[in-house]
Amino acid sequence: MYRKIFLISFLFLCVSAVHSQISLPKFGEGMLNVVGKDSTWSVRFAPRIQVRANSSWDHDGDKFGKPEQSFIIRRARLKFDGFAYSPKLRYKIELGLSNFDMAGASEFTGDAPRIIYDAVIMWNFYKNFELWAGQAKLPGNRERVVSSGNMQLIDRSRLNSLFNIDRDLGVQIRHNFKASENFLIREIFAVSQGEGRNVITGNIGGLQYTSRVEILPLGEFTKKGDYIGGDIYREKTPKLAIGATFDLNEDAVKTRSNQGNYMRNDIGFHKTNISTVFIDAMFKYNGFSFMGEYSYRDATNPIAKNSDGTTTGLEVYTGQALNFQSGYLFKSNWEIAGRFTSIMPKTNLSSNETQNQFTLGGSKYIVGHKLKVQTDLTYASTGGASNFLEYRLGFDLHF
Repeated sequence: MYRKIFLISFLFLCVSAVHSQISLPKFGEGMLNVVGKDSTWSVRFAPRIQVRANSSWDHDGDKFGKPEQSFIIRRARLKFDGFAYSPKLRYKIELGLSNFDMAGASEFTGDAPRIIYDAVIMWNFYKNFELWAGQAKLPGNRERVVSSGNMQLIDRSRLNSLFNIDRDLGVQIRHNFKASENFLIREIFAVSQGEGRNVITGNIGGLQYTSRVEILPLGEFTKKGDYIGGDIYREKTPKLAIGATFDLNEDAVKTRSNQGNYMRNDIGFHKTNISTVFIDAMFKYNGFSFMGEYSYRDATNPIAKNSDGTTTGLEVYTGQALNFQSGYLFKSNWEIAGRFTSIMPKTNLSSNETQNQFTLGGSKYIVGHKLKVQTDLTYASTGGASNFLEYRLGFDLHF
């Protein structure tokens, strides 16, 4: 299957090149950029890989045990983007090829690997208004919208893994305007299927509605740095972005809004309204960066039940979480960063104990986020008792 994907991609680029203009950009700007001779279309091809080595130690109540070790291809992606007919009509296609990327095959995905990450068109139809249609990230928490290729630490936080609303199929309207010379405001509204990416069985539950507002009172970040981990562009003046998202998934059938497990019962699926709130901020100045996030999730009927009132053993993951991370980038392009994450679940069928994680990491940016080596160490506790220790090492290569 991988060979077929690579072959089709290669043949597509070769055919495109016959009657087009080809440019070979510098490293980090895509492997190949093809533009039609009449400038009515373009294709940029950019593969990337992330390799990880992990070691973890579980705590048995007395001491940490023997380490469990693994070497993995965390991500292996192919990305195509460009425009069609007009630069105002852009598109993006991203495919995931690693086992982690494709995991999650089920009857709801036609028992097929979930290869497609993004397949979306973006139409700038009027002034600062843009319409997105297809499968893409929803405007949720900032940490999730930051690309996995631009992370400050090796991977995202526990807040993200439990509360994020990830990708979905639907439409989005995006708009921005300036309240003053430097004060930028962005608004995003999305309507989506509500069950996550690559679902082909139709809409079992209701629709999902997501609204987000962002303010940038000190002006725009360099090269969209408000969605890039670390201050790799060393902002010359202070920059601040504050965002808030409200998400409502009506008649949701999964345990984490459009993520998690389907809540089956004896008559089909348990359905409930799930609301999720995110508040976040990003600040950068002269190599220093700070990102903070708060999340909250609740549900009308969180416990999945059968028609006779008995529980199925599944429930919506509700509660709140905090995540703070900060770092400083030295002029040698070495960065040291730290993160604190606290999860405060509000569950009925499982533990309500608070989970805390402390992470200390270091990165060497050889060519920004496009070529880097990263490492971090995480200590976790549940209910105040030691839980586990994890060490990670990895490198990223992005064309």
